[in-house]
Amino acid sequence: MRRLLADGRHLPIAAVRSQRASLPDGIEVFQVGGLLTDYDWNDALAGVEVVIHLAARVHVMKDVAIDPLDEFRRVNVAGAEHLARSAAASGVKRLVYVSSIGVNGLQTARDQSYSETDKPNPHNAYAISKWEAEQNLSCVSEETGLEVVILRPPLVYGVAAPGNFAQMLKVLGAGIPLPLALVHNQRSLVYVENLVDALILCVTHPTAAGQTYLVSDGEDVSTPDLLRLLGAAMGHPARLFPCPPALLKLAGLLTGRAEQVERLLGSLRVDSGKIRRDLNWKPPYTLWQGLQNTGASVRRTNIIKSE
Repeated sequence: MRRLLADGRHLPIAAVRSQRASLPDGIEVFQVGGLLTDYDWNDALAGVEVVIHLAARVHVMKDVAIDPLDEFRRVNVAGAEHLARSAAASGVKRLVYVSSIGVNGLQTARDQSYSETDKPNPHNAYAISKWEAEQNLSCVSEETGLEVVILRPPLVYGVAAPGNFAQMLKVLGAGIPLPLALVHNQRSLVYVENLVDALILCVTHPTAAGQTYLVSDGEDVSTPDLLRLLGAAMGHPARLFPCPPALLKLAGLLTGRAEQVERLLGSLRVDSGKIRRDLNWKPPYTLWQGLQNTGASVRRTNIIKSE
């Protein structure tokens, strides 16, 4: 939102479920009822040219739903399609949809990378719902002429990032030792400001219409090195000790956290060459710059809290 305001070429409107949402001054806010198939989007979409669709059911760590996939589909698939059809009916030109690298799969070999041409292999209920949403949005595009652009990011990092990255910040901040010194994987990440830059480019670039892009910083890093770099940026050096990865995988299986452990141990590399070639996109921040900015924000937040 800040980038769109600063750009000056766009008048951003934020559709939020709560008026308590933290947004920059100058942003027009429209409170909506969520991604429900019976919600009337007409007022919110009046005069809108482009929709950037970020909302989803995600990061449900302890899902109590009887049928988790059905719950993901209700919001991420049916809700997204309803929004897209409402957008098309309201005269919206383009919808930019943030999907997930999980559509491609859970992991790659250490020397391989996912690309847009890979056969989708969603590995859990969330990823399945994102893949189904992509397919439905493509159908809406064919039927209505609404331009759809799809971005599949890997782990998004930044001071307010949720999920595994938030856990990393907490663990490093608490100085908790981690048994990851023997891990030699490679993972692609995307700094939140780099993702924002790609999204803004996809709003107007004519070549982006109808395309799917994998987006990343373009610098792969192992989990131990990520922790070391992030710890250095935060002023809380990572405390790593050796433990056989096979033993960590066994612990993950026994505790029901096999997928979470695999994210720490396995490789997931992304080839973001297509968006760079098609749209001449270059991430404005390097991996180290993104981590430095994140660490600086964490330090400022801690200072404010301590006061």
